[in-house]
Amino acid sequence: MLKQRIITALALLAVLLPAVFYRSPEPFVVVSTVLLAAAGWEWSRLNGGTPSMARVLGVGLGVCLLGFALLGGLAMDWSGLWVVVGVMWILVGAWMLYRGVVGWKNWPASLRLWLGLLLLGCAWLALVQARQRGVGFLLSVLTLVWMADVAAYAGGKTFGKRKLAPTLSPGKSWEGALSGALGVLILGFVWVWIDGQGWSDSLSLFSLLWAHGPVWALLAVLGMSAMSVVGDLLESLVKRSAGMKDSSQLLPGHGGVLDRVDALLPVLPLAMLLAQF
Repeated sequence: MLKQRIITALALLAVLLPAVFYRSPEPFVVVSTVLLAAAGWEWSRLNGGTPSMARVLGVGLGVCLLGFALLGGLAMDWSGLWVVVGVMWILVGAWMLYRGVVGWKNWPASLRLWLGLLLLGCAWLALVQARQRGVGFLLSVLTLVWMADVAAYAGGKTFGKRKLAPTLSPGKSWEGALSGALGVLILGFVWVWIDGQGWSDSLSLFSLLWAHGPVWALLAVLGMSAMSVVGDLLESLVKRSAGMKDSSQLLPGHGGVLDRVDALLPVLPLAMLLAQF
């Protein structure tokens, strides 16, 4: 299993890294569109779509995203959208976690399906526009989520005693979540230092937050760390509702695309929201 995970990770990096660091964002747009189309297919399967319907919706999502890019949608100002989507993630996320698996099943199937596809599309837009701001900004958002996950895993393994959400994700603990937040704070100081050295092509999210003062930066970073956990828990909730362990087996050893990007889905639009102040 470990060998399989490593091979898959290396294959993904071989595709993603050149796209991220290419001088223009077009290759990244294409790669991210393929990934989000796959996520759309997985989401359709998780919400009762037939195999053929899931394929149609996945491909349809990818075609819509590419068409949106070709028609100039990426050059437009979406400041208002980030406010709406950011608030939606916070409110809907809290409501879903409060209601649990049973509450999610009570939502109309069509609402669950289309709301998820809409939020996937918004996450893609935030991801691509983050790349348009610069590689440094994009990487700061990605590493925030990765650090929250890695530090939470390490802290949970070492100190974890109190379960965070035992019915959704038994492996998560409050100690792990706090460790993840601490790891993100440390990462933030590293990014601010990197920006101070002039090594990046663009200011990181952390430096943009720090410009408004340490209190605002602290609250914003902790909030983003918390929302990465919310994204992870929400996907676990949906998978439990569907009776599935992984969103798919597209990424051998890792599960599906949604399993890899779930924590990013709420963080990306919130990062774009915070960056515009």
